[in-house]
Amino acid sequence: MAAAYTEARQACFAVIDFETTGAVSGYPVEPWQVGIVRLRAGTVCADEHFESLLRVGDRPFNPRAPGRHALMRAELAAAPLPGEVWPELQEWVVGVPLVAHNIGTERSVLARIAPLHRFGPWVDTLALVRRTYPSLASKALDEVTAALGLNARITAYCPGRCAHDALFDAVACAVLLEHFLSLPGWEHVTVDALAGR
Repeated sequence: MAAAYTEARQACFAVIDFETTGAVSGYPVEPWQVGIVRLRAGTVCADEHFESLLRVGDRPFNPRAPGRHALMRAELAAAPLPGEVWPELQEWVVGVPLVAHNIGTERSVLARIAPLHRFGPWVDTLALVRRTYPSLASKALDEVTAALGLNARITAYCPGRCAHDALFDAVACAVLLEHFLSLPGWEHVTVDALAGR
């Protein structure tokens, strides 16, 4: 809890992204990939990351669900179940502020994987974009980072990857938060303030 009152530039965040199957009638939305990267003291720590594919069985995906899942069905069939990844995943997400772009998916997936844990505070970079750059035509993560000139940095951290890969999107979100924390006037912003508390 004390971390919530810490100045954000001094905090350690876990920035997380889940890629999911999307909504399909008769099936729950399930994660098929997770990526996490740390942001420590206002700087992305690209070498501190975790990623895994997640098994979803032979269920259908929403045809509009983004990502490379259609090309990875064999790898997904052999991937661990979310519960099997939890022992490693919890080392990244328990007891630290969590960050995502539009936190609804990440928050609900973690709550289903580990329903007895309390997570957060949650920082939503989508909410920060809406408050800080309201005139941007699109608030989608890849379009925001392009508009702010951040994509070269993201690509340098994740060569050969692109948007809707979980680690790439986690890094993009972390670079976006790093950008916010470097802005004039953000020197003493707290984790609580970022979380909208």
